Amino acid sequence: MTHWSFQIKPREAALPATPRTRGPSPDKTSRTRRAIVAAALAEFLEKGFAGTAMAGVAERAGVAKGTPYRYFPTKEALFEGVIEEVIAGAWSLLEVEERAPGESWRGFLHRAVLPGVQDFETSGRAVLARLVVTEGAHFPSLVEVYRRAAFRPLLARIRQVAKAAQAAGELRDPTLARHPQLLVAPLWFGMLNNAILDPTDPVSIQALFLTQMELLFGPA
Repeated sequence: MTHWSFQIKPREAALPATPRTRGPSPDKTSRTRRAIVAAALAEFLEKGFAGTAMAGVAERAGVAKGTPYRYFPTKEALFEGVIEEVIAGAWSLLEVEERAPGESWRGFLHRAVLPGVQDFETSGRAVLARLVVTEGAHFPSLVEVYRRAAFRPLLARIRQVAKAAQAAGELRDPTLARHPQLLVAPLWFGMLNNAILDPTDPVSIQALFLTQMELLFGPA
């Protein structure tokens, strides 16, 4: 008679579960991105595009050297992030949907655009525009970034408002609907005059803008 013997192995202890690593919170990610953009703006204003390095941006932002690359893979992408934050954001109210009920189109333009005109030079936007002008020949990608992220969207918004104002009979000169550049021309002339052409005799960009508004819409 054959006897079979069975040896029951003790159950192996379960391995401890590997704790899941949590990524940074959306709030922290947003704060880090804003810090990098603010540091990049300071670096671009101080050193220009050619003189700015991603390592310098990281040091100024107080983050590791590789952190800016997680948000912006290239220096051009970082510059675009600065443009979107500093320049494009300044005209966020310039949407036809933002006009208050009963508000004239002239009044709407005044309310939506004048604050950005008033701090055009102190906010750093004028310096960034000059940077595009002075370094654009050597870095054509800067011009393309500025045109795509800031200049063309602003002109499209102005053209839309101008067409609505023209339809409402508010525009003295309908040319603005065809050439929205007329409304931003005072900013560009003032920016170039005050820093390059004749800094010893600066002009008021705000006064130029308000004068242009009168020429286009008539006296307030």
